[in-house]
Amino acid sequence: MSESIDRDYTTALNEAEKLLGFRLERFLETAPTEPENAEDFKRIATIQAFGDAWPRTDHLDTHTRALVSVTIAASLGVLEPLRGQLRIALNSGATKEQIVEVFIQIAAYAGVARAFEGYGIATEVFAEQA
Repeated sequence: MSESIDRDYTTALNEAEKLLGFRLERFLETAPTEPENAEDFKRIATIQAFGDAWPRTDHLDTHTRALVSVTIAASLGVLEPLRGQLRIALNSGATKEQIVEVFIQIAAYAGVARAFEGYGIATEVFAEQA
């Protein structure tokens, strides 16, 4: 890995910690059953999300970006990533009430069943934050 890529990855991991409140490395470890390029995938995805997208605050602040990310994850039904996006939203100043409003929009546009499924994860994250 080049020094520049290594630096970008470290920067992305630090940004993730700032947003999530914990280090991501434990989720990014490569299992013995994974192919050798799995590490590349995890590094590239981490750099794209936390090194490139999240720091872009000139036109969309972190709070708004977090609510958009909650909406996307919940609408797609990707529940474990939703858990992380909810943590980021709360750590970025979103209120529980704002998050409930996001789920009202999801119910209207992505479906009630999808909204309830995601809201179940939200209630778990709210309890963690209590």
